[in-house]
Amino acid sequence: MHKLGKPNLVTIPDYQTLMLPVLKLASDGKEHKFSQAVEELADKFNLSTEERNELLPSGSQAVFNNRVGWARSYLKQAGLLASPRRGLFTITKTGNELLATNPSRIDVSTLEQFPEFIEFKNRKKEKGDQDEAGVTPAPEKESTLTPEDALASAYNMLRLTLESEILIAVKESSPSFFERVVVDLLVKMGYGGNRQDAGRALGKSGDGGIDGIINEDRLGLDVIYIQAKRWEGVVGRPEIQKFAGALQGQRARKGVFITTSSFTKEAREYASVIETKIILIDGGHLSKLMAEHNVGVSTVGQYEVKKLDSDYFDSE
Repeated sequence: MHKLGKPNLVTIPDYQTLMLPVLKLASDGKEHKFSQAVEELADKFNLSTEERNELLPSGSQAVFNNRVGWARSYLKQAGLLASPRRGLFTITKTGNELLATNPSRIDVSTLEQFPEFIEFKNRKKEKGDQDEAGVTPAPEKESTLTPEDALASAYNMLRLTLESEILIAVKESSPSFFERVVVDLLVKMGYGGNRQDAGRALGKSGDGGIDGIINEDRLGLDVIYIQAKRWEGVVGRPEIQKFAGALQGQRARKGVFITTSSFTKEAREYASVIETKIILIDGGHLSKLMAEHNVGVSTVGQYEVKKLDSDYFDSE
């Protein structure tokens, strides 16, 4: 499964760095298929399998494929590449002439010497046109990121900031409100049936380190025992041992220990080796889950990123 996290912006070349390699690849004068070009360039840059498969946060496309696509697109706008047929590209006379000067790098500043590219940029400024990937690029002189990279970077920054704010708010809440947070989150994640049933379950037991019991599914075929504490210090192995002992006393097989702080290495190692299944959720993980399942957060805006529907045009 590919991770949808932050793309590896350091090791994967940016789209401007890819412009010269893309143009050189096409210098043989042949028609090149985009997917094959991506593989050849990935080999050229010695990208690992993980780097080749790294996805944008949207999960819609590989980061490297996206950057190669933008490099190709900008070279086409400058008249250095052409598309003789759908899905294929080839070098132009102008492209060969540029390569004959033996450039050490081709970037946006290089492309600005070509009237076609200046016209393309001016058209975007005046009309807000969108490029092949479906979004309007940011000013290239400010960043080497593709538009998708910029969106990904901004999204990750906003998400990290949100998660930090969530954790602060949870830590400042009262114990009873924290229990409500835990109930709301578990219900949103599909546990506990409805909120009323879940609410009655949590905060009622208090038996030997168990704060509550919640159904694993809506039918109540199995139950999960919960320990939910707003801790300031790090939670160590003794606390997990105490919780595990309480579970064994109830002949319970599953438990979740939720805290606003963190767990020691010894605590995590202990939870991973015992027979009883205990999931440890620290403050960072808790805030991520809350953001993911829309607990304590609200949507302030949505941005739709569209791309060309090739199947629609292929049906012509």
